[in-house]
Amino acid sequence: MQPLNFPQIDFLFREQEEQKQIFDIVRQKYVALTPEEWVRQHWIHFLIHARSVPQGLMAVETVLRVHGFSKRCDILVHDRKIQPVMVIECKAPQVKLDRDTAWQIALYNMKLRAPYLAISNGLHHFICKIDFKNSKAVFFDHIPDYAELTA
Repeated sequence: MQPLNFPQIDFLFREQEEQKQIFDIVRQKYVALTPEEWVRQHWIHFLIHARSVPQGLMAVETVLRVHGFSKRCDILVHDRKIQPVMVIECKAPQVKLDRDTAWQIALYNMKLRAPYLAISNGLHHFICKIDFKNSKAVFFDHIPDYAELTA
């Protein structure tokens, strides 16, 4: 798999029925190693090991009902009261992050109302904090740590 814009991580891999799989430490199981999953797993490990996000307060591929449709949120970070604080939408490295990607996470957040949003293809990351009161977004040049997300 392609190197991403994250520190090196030692993942667990296996091959099952001619399919390469990667171990997801949040879901506690092996999952198919797709380009999008490669990005998702980098985010998970980075948040846990470099940004002090408690593993038990992360959810992966959470099903949401948005306007009558079932959608899957890639990564959802909760505070200690189990309220959403960050939604992360992962795309494969070759996927350009554009208005459609931003719209997708905005739709998810209409329901979740998390103050932080991130979109990433593993090479480029866009992170913002939503000011719901003033209908604005403030963009960050870094990935916040858990203390900043929950302050």
